[in-house]
Amino acid sequence: MDRDEHVCPVCGQSVATVVRRHKTLGAWVPVWGPGPCRNPECTACVEEAEEGTASAPSKGDAK
Repeated sequence: MDRDEHVCPVCGQSVATVVRRHKTLGAWVPVWGPGPCRNPECTACVEEAEEGTASAPSKGDAK
């Protein structure tokens, strides 16, 4: 497994690595990728409020 640091394509500042999941052959597998940019001077910066609205509710939330 490689240990490359991810960087923002706009400002070049390092960003956190986040884990997402991808369904392959009926099983969910982890996929590591770059997280959002947190540099307030960058045009690609993601605010905390914007990040929360972009995610979809999980299946456990529906009744």
